[in-house]
Amino acid sequence: MKNNIILIGFMGCGKTSTGIRLSYALRRTLIDTDKWIEKKQKMSISELFASKGEACFRKMETDCIRELIRTEDNRIIATGGGLPLREENARLLAELGSIYYLRITPEIVYERLKYDTTRPLLQGEDPKGKIRALLEQRAPLYEACADHVIDVGEKNFGEIIDEICRLQGEERWNGKDREEK
Repeated sequence: MKNNIILIGFMGCGKTSTGIRLSYALRRTLIDTDKWIEKKQKMSISELFASKGEACFRKMETDCIRELIRTEDNRIIATGGGLPLREENARLLAELGSIYYLRITPEIVYERLKYDTTRPLLQGEDPKGKIRALLEQRAPLYEACADHVIDVGEKNFGEIIDEICRLQGEERWNGKDREEK
């Protein structure tokens, strides 16, 4: 298994935001799988969903993980919310590194995303109901895939990062060389 830290969870749980801060804390490069796919396809996730469909996008996620297994180590990897749902992807993620599920409640997701129009799966009527239904469906799959589960709803980024670092057995970088301590 590689030494990557992989962040999974439902949209709005803070995978990318936590990943950015964690990359600074551990001095590791962040890879966001959605951004990786957008760059490779030269289109946004919304455009990919609209033009190629969800099934095609999910295959792109699998291709992304396969490529990262071949090329990346010692990174922070933030996944798209649906990436771990495919059984194949869950197996591949286990090869890629330690998997952290950032667990969140439907209410907090709604509060964070109620004005976000870039999330294809939340467009349409009753976004609250859609969030609840999707999260109920996905939560058991996230949990089965994860090495560690972190409840993030009431925690700030510092607390989340401290917990990940503790579980990884890693020391946070504080702006000084570690040897100076």
